[in-house]
Amino acid sequence: MKKKVTKDPNKISSGIYIHIPFCIVKCMYCDFYSVNDRENLIPQFINSLKLEIEQCKVDTKDWNIETIFIGGGTPSLIKSKYIEIIINTLNKKHTLNNIKEFTIESNPGEAPKNRLKNYHDLGIDRISIGIQSLEPSILKFLTRIHDSKQVFDTFYNAREVGFNNINCDLIYSIPNQTWDIWYQDLKKIINLNPEHISAYTLTSEKGTELYKSIKNQNIIMPNDDQTSNWFLKTHKILKSFNYKSYEISNFSKINYKCLHNLNYWKNKPYIGYGPSAHSYDGYKRWSNIRSIDSYIKKIKSFKSPISFSETLTIENKINELIGFGLRTSSGISIKNIPEPFINKFYRNLESALIKWEDCINLNKNFIKLKNQGLLYGDSIAIDLMI
Repeated sequence: MKKKVTKDPNKISSGIYIHIPFCIVKCMYCDFYSVNDRENLIPQFINSLKLEIEQCKVDTKDWNIETIFIGGGTPSLIKSKYIEIIINTLNKKHTLNNIKEFTIESNPGEAPKNRLKNYHDLGIDRISIGIQSLEPSILKFLTRIHDSKQVFDTFYNAREVGFNNINCDLIYSIPNQTWDIWYQDLKKIINLNPEHISAYTLTSEKGTELYKSIKNQNIIMPNDDQTSNWFLKTHKILKSFNYKSYEISNFSKINYKCLHNLNYWKNKPYIGYGPSAHSYDGYKRWSNIRSIDSYIKKIKSFKSPISFSETLTIENKINELIGFGLRTSSGISIKNIPEPFINKFYRNLESALIKWEDCINLNKNFIKLKNQGLLYGDSIAIDLMI
């Protein structure tokens, strides 16, 4: 699968996402679809996933599939023999001769060293470790079940078995988290020298336990001023250690940006397999049902697991280009706005430059957000949308 071929310039860069929904514990802040205490379903799930891939009717002849991302859930709970089945099935269905990046997510303490080695031997070359925090009280608040020792063990094990591209996920601006706690966490992870760091502010997503607790006033979130201050300081610290910000919450060393996620932000096509997985072919978006039981049942009955589908209008595509593009350090190119909409866009831009003074960089034909502007990225994007 890792054999390189000459890239066809006429083909579109694209990716594949596999959703593994199993977790030991459902984290109180997590909005991604997952189930706990259902590991008995893993063999059935893998068979269903295999069938979904085999039955896929998406026309990918003009795609150049360059990335694969196995996310969840907790993919590292899955034995390597099952991951091998997934890879072999993908290889039979799609042309995978030009894969540049193959990522799997893992949790500290839930990724045995021999399993990590097997993953690497299968061609997976990037691992994303869900660390979130090293502070015991914060981990308990987030309902994480690992400790700091397991974080370091997992990281060093990944290095020892050959992973030269490691991401560390971290969360900050958490209730009862002091700046000193966050700063020490950040410095310890930087000292590990990973190639990539994702640093997210804690957000409340509807349907999560965190959302319910905030609504019931059992939890009080940090105020916006603190979150904004920490955001700017975090960017400054990571930059000083040569972790360049290329997206609102993502930082990397040179040549280690997450190519898979960049494809999302650049509106490139991708196929998602598994319950709740999303897909985009350049014309429409669709997503699978958020239920492992219904997913397995539909696949076994040779029925489509798709629960939502939407064909995008030209306006939809332009607004997505604006919304996704402003999240990134490269910003958006005005040249990509179609001629019939350019006058309206310029009117919106003129108003936004006044309203969001000192937040927007306008350089020739590119619009980018300054660090201060990233704090209000969603609002600025809405003001620019046609």
